[in-house]
Amino acid sequence: MEAVLGVDIGTSSSKGVLVALDGRVLATATREHAVARPAPGFVEMPPETWWAEFCSLARELTAAGERVLGVGVSGMGPCVAMTDEAGTPLRQAILYGVDTRARAQIDALEDRLGVAAVLERCGSALSSQSVGPKLAWLNEHEPHLFARARRLFMPASWLVWNLTGQYVLDHHSASQCTPLYDIHELRWHDTWSADLFGEIERPPLVWADATVGDVSVQAAARTGLPAGIPVISGTIDAWTEAVSVDAQHPGDLMIMYGTTMFFINTVARPLFAPPLWATTGATAGTRCLAGGMAASGAITNWLRDLLGRPHFDTLLAEADASGPGARGLLLLPHLAGERTPIADPDARGVLVGLSLQHTRGDLYRAALEATAFGARHNIDAIRTAGGAIDTVTAVGGGTRGRLWTEIVSSVTGLAQQVRRTSIGASYGAAYLAAHALDPGARIADWNPVDHVVEPDMEQQRVYDERYRLYLELYPATARFSHALADTAVSTPPGQPRGHGP
Repeated sequence: MEAVLGVDIGTSSSKGVLVALDGRVLATATREHAVARPAPGFVEMPPETWWAEFCSLARELTAAGERVLGVGVSGMGPCVAMTDEAGTPLRQAILYGVDTRARAQIDALEDRLGVAAVLERCGSALSSQSVGPKLAWLNEHEPHLFARARRLFMPASWLVWNLTGQYVLDHHSASQCTPLYDIHELRWHDTWSADLFGEIERPPLVWADATVGDVSVQAAARTGLPAGIPVISGTIDAWTEAVSVDAQHPGDLMIMYGTTMFFINTVARPLFAPPLWATTGATAGTRCLAGGMAASGAITNWLRDLLGRPHFDTLLAEADASGPGARGLLLLPHLAGERTPIADPDARGVLVGLSLQHTRGDLYRAALEATAFGARHNIDAIRTAGGAIDTVTAVGGGTRGRLWTEIVSSVTGLAQQVRRTSIGASYGAAYLAAHALDPGARIADWNPVDHVVEPDMEQQRVYDERYRLYLELYPATARFSHALADTAVSTPPGQPRGHGP
């Protein structure tokens, strides 16, 4: 059978999917991995892991002998993976907004370039999500490595390089490289990018659905893929997730349920509203206003580990029995700092209302509700900025359990479509590869709506009151979190504390 391959490199795993040309999923596979946290605020991963896992996934998914006609890729981002001219990584890649090391460089760039000038030209304010400050950090703290750097990659573009030998970056990923990209001219900002890239060659820019090369003979030997089949550029995972559920039209809002939670509102005209991110869409002619929490599924995974790793179904059943409001518990979800809408890398999780009567089901319910309150906070910010929300589509691993999406709908008051296939970014990458082969392929035909999650009006009244308390809790506790943030350790008790790479 003829098929396309899609692979996504995520924060906690890499996922691959083999898809027939009519959208049917033929096979899936996953490779789990962990990030490195060598010092507080540092989050890294070796690029070699991304390519090794792609090769492993490709070999597993093609073992049955399906005829693969094209390859789509995507990955977390924006990331900073530096290599020399030959493409040899010089250090571990610095990950996206969860890595908060470059705070001093953000301040320095704001002073030098001007906050208003950056926002006007780039669409987003400088933040932990921005690539420019991380390049500045590398130049200041690892000048010997930065001087050798000649290429800049993100997971998707790194896979493209290894598959085809082509050095490119897609426009959407570039639009998150503040202050390197001109959001109006849709190109690298001549002065600011030349300054911050140093000797790194600025990659040529293409759109995420562009065919950028063919699988080389060398890559075919590593992956088991046929040599000569086309590879699309791909883009950052959240935008490929939006592709996978057809959430790319003005008024669409995609909510991605994963290790982090992401929000993409496709807008009819460019909107600029810090701390949200104004970006291009995945394909030419689209514009977005986006936000992202630093942790969501990561919180529930962390809590499950603390509780001895009971089965998720057991925890969800206990959380369901706890009921709206988690029997008087309220949690701030800022366990990894926070991206939007508060843009505070030193924010921390806060749990209030805890008593000796609370159960693990209450704690788990409070964690799910915390992410839902964070979602509502971001949605309120999008609306305040002028974003129209007509249709909401949920995607990602978190949609497989009904409780999380039900809580989010009741907290936000918004119905959420769930498509037949919620695999997410790898499926979207596969679709982009199929669309490159057949421009008549439509994602709406591939992936129709399966069901709609409606708000529970009775629960919504409870959550409206809790949300008001949620909004008050962060400013009331921020000074305590900030005072304690510098004492945080990145390694378990008894192990040496890291001091950076």
